[in-house]
Amino acid sequence: MLPFDDPIEPEAQSVERFAMKLSTSLLVTSIPFLIAPAGAEAPLSSNPYFADGQNTLSARRALKPNKKPAKNVILFIGDGMDPTTIAATRIFDGQSRGEEGEENFLSFEKFPYLAMSKTYNTNAQTPDSAGTMSAMMTGVKTKMGVISLSDAAAVGDCASAAGAMVPTVAELAEKAGLSTGVISTARLTHATPAAVYAHAADRDWERDTNLPEGAIEGGCKDIARQLIEFPYGDGIDVAMGGGRSNFLPVEADDPEDADAKGGRLDGRNLADEWTKKGNNNPFVYDKSGFDAVDPATKPKLLGLFERSHLEYEADRASDAGGEPSLAEMTNKAIEILRQDKDGFFLMVEAGRVDHAHHAGNAARALKDAQALSEAVAAARAMTNEGDTLIIVTADHGHTMSFAGYPRKGNPILGLASATLEDAAGDDGYARASDGKRYTTLAYANGPGSALVGQKKAGERHDPTPEEVADVNYRQQSLVPAGSETHGGQDVTIYASGPHAYLFGGVVEQSYIFHVIDDALSLRRRAQP
Repeated sequence: MLPFDDPIEPEAQSVERFAMKLSTSLLVTSIPFLIAPAGAEAPLSSNPYFADGQNTLSARRALKPNKKPAKNVILFIGDGMDPTTIAATRIFDGQSRGEEGEENFLSFEKFPYLAMSKTYNTNAQTPDSAGTMSAMMTGVKTKMGVISLSDAAAVGDCASAAGAMVPTVAELAEKAGLSTGVISTARLTHATPAAVYAHAADRDWERDTNLPEGAIEGGCKDIARQLIEFPYGDGIDVAMGGGRSNFLPVEADDPEDADAKGGRLDGRNLADEWTKKGNNNPFVYDKSGFDAVDPATKPKLLGLFERSHLEYEADRASDAGGEPSLAEMTNKAIEILRQDKDGFFLMVEAGRVDHAHHAGNAARALKDAQALSEAVAAARAMTNEGDTLIIVTADHGHTMSFAGYPRKGNPILGLASATLEDAAGDDGYARASDGKRYTTLAYANGPGSALVGQKKAGERHDPTPEEVADVNYRQQSLVPAGSETHGGQDVTIYASGPHAYLFGGVVEQSYIFHVIDDALSLRRRAQP
């Protein structure tokens, strides 16, 4: 018994047995060290973890902060990619190559500087993407649902926007003479990419039909229109993502999907307006058109590869018209933007990590986060670490948990195995207190609720290995919800390049703007 003779719960008994066996094992393996002759050196140099620690220490000691001005800044956003998602993706990425996975590193996890970002909105403990991305783009926190306006704006109130305008990184960059780009696997008019170039009192004002009565007369513009009419510098240079229907009128046939039309009622074809801005302003909507764009010609490129969001990375190969990967879009954008001798600012979002989490579908969330890691690796390989600051972060978290006591190397998307043989069922899987199996990854709420659709109230379904191996599997959740929600936890900021050393500790999310501004001297250079 524990002190005070408190009874031990079954779960605690399992943990206690594990701890006792572990301590016994450590005692046995440490005996040679205890009885080794005086002056004998333990053979730690052959231990890979010890060697790794020494190598990491040497690398950190040799690190010198780069305080030179940055020429370029690339900001990567994994929408909803919190620390739990990153840890699970790290293992998933390694296991996709046949490794155990735990020792693996994602590309950005090797960056030398990191910090934690507080993600709350000014009116919300658990935030949304509009308020969080607006903080990163403007340097001030704001309300949930607001796009690049200060907290003075009232959500959904067009009139309040006029007195709450705050310049974005992209606006300042264009005024300073830099090139700019925005990429997303979500709609280009969705909250995260929209905060780069637009201002709106409501994130849902993606096209003219979404604006409330009187808003257009009051001077408010829909988000798609703001991308095309971006008035700073020579406009956005590269914009790629989804959301094609928000740019096409209802009279226009969709170029890829048969029998589909555009969604605008104002009669404007914004894709045509983009191409008419210059002699080299291509609009592309499929992979072949994307591949045909020659970066050497310095085009101003608009790519809209889906009517709504792009396909999940797990489903991209089956798209009818074909879609470029996030890494391919990143490569193309850098090839175009780096021809500007004054430098560039580029935002790249893996937007569908968030959507998969909302669906309670960890498989697609991890696959899209893996695609982001590949895009970051591509960007680092194509740029000079001496003059390009790369920042990788998330706008907010989710409720996915990483729990149980599965063996090292257990499939991260699979059922939790039992670390202790006496805690396993006949099939080797761990059992919960209800005697049923469970996955390592689960959600606090969402559509995969263990209580939904069961014959008996409160009875949890016993998942099978075949079920959880399906890419469509929804991990079980505790609280029933049609859509899993965001989480309010801090998210990580990873940074490499000039001024990356300014990231450290726990910071407000709006601080990211200030580092970008400092690295590029945006506000100073943007002065008339």
